[in-house]
Amino acid sequence: MPLGDLAPEIILLLGAVTIVLFSAFTPHAKQGWAAGLALVTLGLSAGFIALQWPTTPSTTFAGVWALDAPASLAKLLILISGAVAVSMSPDWMRSDRRHGEYYGLCLFSLLGAMMMAAASDSMELVVGVLLSSAASYPLVAYHRGFAPSQEAAMKYFLIGALTNAFLTLGVVLLFGLVGDTGYPATRAALDEADHLALSVATGCVILGLAFKLGAFPAHAWMPDVAQGAPAPVAGLLTVVPKLGAAVALARFVDLLPASQLWPAVVSLISVVTMTLGNLAALRQTDVRRLLGWSSVSQSGYALMAIAVLGRTPDAMMALLAFLAAYALANLAAFAVITHWRGRTTLDDYRGLARVQPVAATVLIVSMLSLVGIPPLVGFFGKFLLFEATLEGGFAWLAVVAAINTLVSLYYYLRVAAIMVFSSPADEVHVLGRASWLAMLAAAGLLLAASLGVEGLLDMSLQLVT
Repeated sequence: MPLGDLAPEIILLLGAVTIVLFSAFTPHAKQGWAAGLALVTLGLSAGFIALQWPTTPSTTFAGVWALDAPASLAKLLILISGAVAVSMSPDWMRSDRRHGEYYGLCLFSLLGAMMMAAASDSMELVVGVLLSSAASYPLVAYHRGFAPSQEAAMKYFLIGALTNAFLTLGVVLLFGLVGDTGYPATRAALDEADHLALSVATGCVILGLAFKLGAFPAHAWMPDVAQGAPAPVAGLLTVVPKLGAAVALARFVDLLPASQLWPAVVSLISVVTMTLGNLAALRQTDVRRLLGWSSVSQSGYALMAIAVLGRTPDAMMALLAFLAAYALANLAAFAVITHWRGRTTLDDYRGLARVQPVAATVLIVSMLSLVGIPPLVGFFGKFLLFEATLEGGFAWLAVVAAINTLVSLYYYLRVAAIMVFSSPADEVHVLGRASWLAMLAAAGLLLAASLGVEGLLDMSLQLVT
């Protein structure tokens, strides 16, 4: 059990504990320094991931922790997303008496997502999901005097409690079938397992991970959290749990016997998730809630790659590329909303392109990337998804996804049109310099990934394969 293999996670844990202690003994006026501590912690953790990049896939800590390129890429995406969300937070949280503790909870949430991505044992998966959930619930409810925040937190908690119970039940059933919680032993024994018991156990695990992914049927928390949580938290929780859960679900589905019908089940969940998310987003008049339903639909797209895992060698690469593109675009959109003090209703966005041209441009570009318009990085992420889906023999799924993409273009362009073609309704108030810099940083990452996407894809393909 070499501790060095877990250096990125240990650094994140120690950083979170340090921030909590720092906040307990520091005056409120200086608690903004905790944001700097969080960014240093994230940078150190990312540095150790780069130094420890695995040349060949392996496991550590008695086989429960995966050391491979998909886990490392997912962890880097989680840390980058966390850094952007932390950068958005100081101006937003400055007046909160618990300003410093907020960053500790953010790091614990990131740690849970990293555990999900690296889980090679079902018990570690449960711990990662529970840690991510336990740290996320108070983040959603951080503004205790704001009724929509409390409603969103309660819905998030209740759905999470139910689905986490199903996840634990599924893991216990698998342990009863296999006699081990490690993925290699599970894979070797599942062919001989009782099919009914295996189906129940697998369904419970998929349901539990669907909650973290924001996918049907455990998706209802996503639009509420996007609307009611503090804007930086909304950006964090619509991205980070999805990154960890998608890789975790891909690893779990890869264990299942080839004779099972789980690829078809995952593809059906994908269709329902993306269609439900896009149709619900069409009728939204709240931009943050619209982005929440958009995040649900994006989970449906991600499930396309998981459905063809094992049928094409490029499925995992397509999944990671799509998740990276989605994370950058969604965080850039929420960075703009944060800078605009979390304004929500569509009418509040009238004419903003005239009075806030830079921020409006960033929001429009991020939404176009979410649709998949070239040459933005979102186009390449979706292109790889469609290519892998076609190669995996699910052409019908690619057709449904293409139709859903056309549907999504309408509600994204509706937001852009009201910003560009309408007259400003009133004066626009913004947060401050920190939120402005965070927005520019998120936009810079999105544009850099779009301009250098070919080189990034080539490098990532070499690392994953």
